[in-house]
Amino acid sequence: MATLSRSEAVLTGLAGIRGWQEELYRDLHQHPELSHQEHRTAGIVAGQLRQSGYSVHEGIGGTGVVGVLRNGDGPAVLLRADMDALPIREATGLPFASTVTAVDAAGDEVPVMHACGHDVHVACLLGAAQLLADGTEHWHGTLVTVFQPAEETGDGARGMIDDRLAEVLPAVDVALAQHVLPAPAGVVGTHPGPVLSAADSMRITVHGRGGHGSMPQATVDPVVLAAMIVIRLQTVISRETAPAEAAVLTVGRIVAGTKSNVIADHAVLELNVRTYSDATRTAILDAIRRIVVAECQASRSPKDPEFELFDRFPPTVNDPDTTARVAAAFTEHFGGRSRVMPLQTASEDFSDLPTALGVPYTYWGIGGIDPDSYRTAEEAGRVAEDIPVNHSATFAPVLQPTLGTGTEALVVAALAWL
Repeated sequence: MATLSRSEAVLTGLAGIRGWQEELYRDLHQHPELSHQEHRTAGIVAGQLRQSGYSVHEGIGGTGVVGVLRNGDGPAVLLRADMDALPIREATGLPFASTVTAVDAAGDEVPVMHACGHDVHVACLLGAAQLLADGTEHWHGTLVTVFQPAEETGDGARGMIDDRLAEVLPAVDVALAQHVLPAPAGVVGTHPGPVLSAADSMRITVHGRGGHGSMPQATVDPVVLAAMIVIRLQTVISRETAPAEAAVLTVGRIVAGTKSNVIADHAVLELNVRTYSDATRTAILDAIRRIVVAECQASRSPKDPEFELFDRFPPTVNDPDTTARVAAAFTEHFGGRSRVMPLQTASEDFSDLPTALGVPYTYWGIGGIDPDSYRTAEEAGRVAEDIPVNHSATFAPVLQPTLGTGTEALVVAALAWL
């Protein structure tokens, strides 16, 4: 059979799973869990996979879950969903909005919300897993479902790799993943080559000489030093990076001092860099260090600055052939709802999985915004102002057609190989 007819045959069960899938989504949304704390979510996932007939492996990389369904000879396809939520207080007004709080890694109690849509990802993959298990007469091969913890902290995929992931997996031929985005629900988008940026966060400590605010001549003011660094860093993108090369440098935090009339002895800056190539990534990080050192010397800083890299994410670079295969299957199934996804400045750690396994991959987007609301905002030229984005306290994908589209996309993409 052609891929389309097989997809249609498997997806005939979509209406039958809609009830429990939507209820599962509401439950996950109402009970979000922070990175490395996804115990309840992992338990629900494992239970559902077992009910669908999968061999289940739990506790991979802490709370990761792997389900394997063998259905004769043929390729092995890996489908991945992330499970963690964010320390954000929900402001969607949904009847199933989260009121959960949790203790974070620093020991602070914080609100928790599925502000990035990982609840959508879990519900879609569990739905696709059920449909493919129910429709085994229409395909052959092996389906691997990976439910990953701690995407938001950038170490979840690596944690699974370091904790026997390869031991519980069969030999995989391709890895596939998706993400819900602030685009019209019902739309899917693919993009060959670089699609998500690498991300590097850097913490910089610069040193001054503290003293009384009335006697600045006896001090080296780290606040002024930090301010000069911030201004100078703006030239890294505008004057040191080629205009055609996409890159972002954001100084997100500056901390210094304790009182208005006290000059502090140090300041801490935290910044974030997004790039799409190793060469640009290295050049920008080197430029940051050069500028900080030079500004410290110009300000007569008594100590060398200190640099700490953290929350690092790899770039996501879709394999062109794999992406073309998925895009063709999407076009056949979705028609005009299958589009080219624009380059995204967000970051992910999904690519760590196929990179470690040595297999090609592709990563696509699905829309999650009510189409009428998006069209109204687009016609008014107010998409940026009126459409909530991922990590917003008001980000709330509509249940349908978001869940249906995401489930269909996973099934159609997997059947392009199976």
